[in-house]
Amino acid sequence: MKALCVSAISSNEGKTLLTTALLQNFKKSVRAYKIGPDYIDPQFHKAISKRDSVNLDSFIMNENQVNWIFNKYNDQDISILEGVMGFYDGMDKGSSAYDVTKALNVPTVLLLDGSGSYITISAVLKGLKTYKDDNTIKAVVLNKLSSSMHFALIKKQIESDFDDVAVLGWIKKDLPALKETHLGLDLVDANEELLENISNEILENIDLEKLEEISHFQSKQTSDYPFDTFSKVNKKISIIKDKNFSFIYHDNIEFLKELFEEVEFIDSTKDEVISQDSDIVYIPGGYVETIESYNRVKNSNKFKQSLISHAQSKHIYAECAGLLYLGKSVDEKQMSNILDVEFTLTQKRTRLGYYYSSAGLKGHAFHYTKPIDTKDGIDILSKKPSGKGEYGSWKSNKIFGTYLHTMFRNNTNYIKDYFGI
Repeated sequence: MKALCVSAISSNEGKTLLTTALLQNFKKSVRAYKIGPDYIDPQFHKAISKRDSVNLDSFIMNENQVNWIFNKYNDQDISILEGVMGFYDGMDKGSSAYDVTKALNVPTVLLLDGSGSYITISAVLKGLKTYKDDNTIKAVVLNKLSSSMHFALIKKQIESDFDDVAVLGWIKKDLPALKETHLGLDLVDANEELLENISNEILENIDLEKLEEISHFQSKQTSDYPFDTFSKVNKKISIIKDKNFSFIYHDNIEFLKELFEEVEFIDSTKDEVISQDSDIVYIPGGYVETIESYNRVKNSNKFKQSLISHAQSKHIYAECAGLLYLGKSVDEKQMSNILDVEFTLTQKRTRLGYYYSSAGLKGHAFHYTKPIDTKDGIDILSKKPSGKGEYGSWKSNKIFGTYLHTMFRNNTNYIKDYFGI
């Protein structure tokens, strides 16, 4: 089997750049994964590879479960994992690139910024290599270099200091194809020519044959299904999935397809109507609070009315932006008024990172909104299992909305409760 993790010493070091180039290069048969809870990078991955990208999160799931998820979707010639922040960042939660690659036995390629340095790069690498003896670092790529001579200096030093790290190549600084590209925003809509140009420029001085050699690994297979078993239910679920409500873990969708007899997808921005015979509506996170996103749904009256009608007697489960849409308003922006809670958009982040819920869940939250009044909140979200926190969930009859994003497959009992199964 072949797989590689692209990691670095921190965020904004070029992981997405190199991952993009590799996905484009191997696009005929590649599966992308994102370490951690991020929703944005998997959308880029899918736009490039034309296949769904899968999140691997060893905070929300345990090691065996992450291993099972990896192997379930590992169906292409090569897998490319994009790390989160720096290689060891997240170790305190057991969810770093180090933790995940060690659990999966997947080799890691470190992308190191070589600008303005040469011998010191090897010292940085030594720190990363010796911090944990069981790390998966097998190769490096040097980024932001001005010349082949500069690369040769760094390569010579690393090869002198290490006999177990391959120096795969280097990436020039100020690549022409990137000058007009806002990475993170433009990649999803980038045309094939631009993606090809970006990939060619990034990989021009990288030994892809050696990279493929490094990618060979022995997968750790799981013998048993490491989750609670479940039986398919003869019910129909409607998943709201569109430009506004797009923050969905791919395995959550696949799990719901396995769980429900019938699944339909509804685009709220096209004013599509939820089927009257639907038993449960799932509204994932995304954006509905900004002017641009709100304008896409403010006139979707048929959709809104079908949701309100559904809410009179049936179940709704909503996350983050979905929660906001169930509320009365976000400042002056009118929502569906299904839940009796109002929100306001703030200048500073209200939550960011992993959270524990008082209902016993682990998950991720990232938002700039907050409730104006938390009197009807039912679930505390906190940074520690028994720590102090603030209300992050609201419930009314069969309607449940929460700021917490979680993974469904390892929370079957929770899903059965809130999805009315």
